[in-house]
Amino acid sequence: MAEQQSYPMTAEGRVKLEEELEDLKINQRPKVVERIKIARSYGDLSENSEYESAKDEQSMLESRIQTIEHMLQYAEIIDSNSSNKDEVTLGKMVTFQELPDEEPETYQIVGGAAEADPMAGKISNESPIAKALVGHKVNEEVVIETPAGPMNVKITEVK
Repeated sequence: MAEQQSYPMTAEGRVKLEEELEDLKINQRPKVVERIKIARSYGDLSENSEYESAKDEQSMLESRIQTIEHMLQYAEIIDSNSSNKDEVTLGKMVTFQELPDEEPETYQIVGGAAEADPMAGKISNESPIAKALVGHKVNEEVVIETPAGPMNVKITEVK
């Protein structure tokens, strides 16, 4: 039997997914059902674009609900306080500086794309930057492989 995939995430990320799931089930699902009901009342379903559109939306909605339920069922909550305080791990904020003298950048490493929000300073643990930094400590120099080529950085702070 295949081993079940786990989904590492922060406690905050789990809460965010639970809130999204609740919204999808309580608010979005009834709206789509109502759209289908209204579109069905227009008559011939074979040429009813509103009906097809609503059914497509329902399919995507149900797929997202299943995905979130699966992720929550196999969620692995990572406690960033259980590791060395100077070590980059999931859930921690890491500040690094591209060498030789670029401006420092700070990101929180979060679990998976579901939690990631680069504009808010949250990057997925699956991103090239996070993969390169995880496991390293303050004052270590790390090479991050990016599509534009290797980037040499120094970790300046972990919290």
